[in-house]
Amino acid sequence: MTHSNPTAVATPWPLEEVEAPPLTLRELFWRRFRRHKMALFGLATLFLLVMYSLGGTLFFSESYANFTDTAMRLQPPSRQHPFGTDTVGRDILARTIYGGQISLLIGLTAMMVEVIIGVTVGALAGYYGKWVDSILMRFTEAMLNIPQLFLLLVMAKFFGGRVPNLTLFGRTFSGSVVVIVLIIGATSWMYLARIVRAEFLSIKEREFILAARATGTPTAQIIFQHILPNAIAPIVVAATLGVANAITLEAYISFLGLGVQPPTATWGNMLEGAYNYIETAPWLWAFPGTLIVLTVLSINFVGDGLRDALDPRSLAR
Repeated sequence: MTHSNPTAVATPWPLEEVEAPPLTLRELFWRRFRRHKMALFGLATLFLLVMYSLGGTLFFSESYANFTDTAMRLQPPSRQHPFGTDTVGRDILARTIYGGQISLLIGLTAMMVEVIIGVTVGALAGYYGKWVDSILMRFTEAMLNIPQLFLLLVMAKFFGGRVPNLTLFGRTFSGSVVVIVLIIGATSWMYLARIVRAEFLSIKEREFILAARATGTPTAQIIFQHILPNAIAPIVVAATLGVANAITLEAYISFLGLGVQPPTATWGNMLEGAYNYIETAPWLWAFPGTLIVLTVLSINFVGDGLRDALDPRSLAR
């Protein structure tokens, strides 16, 4: 005859889960991120797009992508040209491969410019406050009041053609690439600066920051080693979405003929002039347009997943 232990307490979880060690922050982050199905879809799509842009160079050379043959102009998709040809006979498939590299490069580098300016302005305004905060925030608000697209068009028109072509890693880039990167980065940092300022205003009043000040810790160390790491979550999310914003803005101004100039291809400048062939040659806009839409949607999905995964309240659940 067996007797049950009267002191035993029934638990609703298996014993191995009760005794499981606590998860690290990285494990908590990944657990929360993978629950966001659209974020996983976006991450997988981004990986495929990057592989498409990089791996395609193994099959097509840049000279082939820029080769013109007017006898083959406006050819519909076929076995020889799966995406068809453009108005001067260039292969659209090859141009989307090399154009994707430039579009993604512009998105990443413009985002870096945006993050550097936005974090610097927001950190200085939030940490020092008083007159420093007033001056920097009034300047930020003044920049916000100027329509970004208008400012982009004016600056692209003014600086366009003044930077010589660049040769890097054996490839020739139009000097307009540098101009567009700097213009987009210099006109997109304002919202990030306000986010960083709000984070710094909140974090600098916490006990561990006050203790660091009391012990004579240098200001730079407090900003970069104590406050900034605790404000990294919204910065990462804003930076991710900044890549999508930069790619979209580049497409806008390239569509209007003021973006990246030939011979360098981007998904945006491939759409220039395609509106004249919307019905007669839809492949001119369908393929680069689809790639832009997929890239921007995927980055936005990943940004949503990062926002949920980096939220401390989400990680606690």
